[in-house]
Amino acid sequence: MPGLVWDEVRCFFDPDLMGALPEVWVADASVADWQMVLDLIEAHPWGSEYLEGDVVMPLPSAEQVLSRPEDAECPTLRVRPAPDVLAIFRFLSDDTIDFDVDLRELQGQERLDILCEFITAIGRKLGKPVMMSPEGDREQDHPVLGFDVEADRMVLLARPLPD
Repeated sequence: MPGLVWDEVRCFFDPDLMGALPEVWVADASVADWQMVLDLIEAHPWGSEYLEGDVVMPLPSAEQVLSRPEDAECPTLRVRPAPDVLAIFRFLSDDTIDFDVDLRELQGQERLDILCEFITAIGRKLGKPVMMSPEGDREQDHPVLGFDVEADRMVLLARPLPD
């Protein structure tokens, strides 16, 4: 299965262009979708750490974490699909699965492949698209790449900038 080619997408991994922490998300999610992602993370050998504030805690169920009081601090789940690649999930709402990746860690074909495998695993598990857009695109209006369910692979969604 051909994946994304670094030389064709490198502009979307430029922290100066995209921001260091682009938005990665699954729209139209549910608590059940969140639980499937948590189960996927626990089933893989990816390193993970659930934090409430600065306190590391056992990973609760999606229902527990998403039903916390409104004034409670937003917990995070730090997942390492590879030792030097970090995805930070933020439990902001039950209808969008939202996480950040650090573009400074995602340079070169090998790291791109790791990210694509991670996003593809989530998209396949949920049977839903997983999109990436520039940092700060909270409205998620400008995805540049993502997992396409029909194609069953990562695809470009924006035209790369010329060199």
